[in-house]
Amino acid sequence: MAVKPRPGEPAPDFRLPRDDGSEVALSDFAGRALVVYFYPKADTPGCTREARAFSLLKDEFDAAGAAVLGVSADPPKKQDAFRRKHELTVPLASDETHAMLEAYGVWGEKAMYGKTFQGITRSTVLIGPDGRIARVWDKVKVDGHADEVLAAVRAS
Repeated sequence: MAVKPRPGEPAPDFRLPRDDGSEVALSDFAGRALVVYFYPKADTPGCTREARAFSLLKDEFDAAGAAVLGVSADPPKKQDAFRRKHELTVPLASDETHAMLEAYGVWGEKAMYGKTFQGITRSTVLIGPDGRIARVWDKVKVDGHADEVLAAVRAS
């Protein structure tokens, strides 16, 4: 597993394809806080609950001055289907190359049911308006997480 950026460090740059066919880049959020939540796989139970929780709070994140972006290694078409199926209101980005996932330290070896494989560790990063890492949540538990992140955004 790559080393995660720490609070105070510049956020690793990225440009990724989005669910709607456009691209999204870190520079798109210059001067605004950005919440990036990394999730293992679109349209699975935990990832759906997490995406819906962030979507339900989108207006509150906007009011607090923060954008929200979900990122996984799923292809853009799968992200788009996931967003439409669950009426998600936050954009979803695709990192099939794993370059951004590695830069943020969330791609690496995982174990489940005695088998090891490469995948995403569910994590969230809050990037401040200055482009620096403000906070990192590792090994996220889905329930209540979006509310916890919103509270951190409001407190920053």
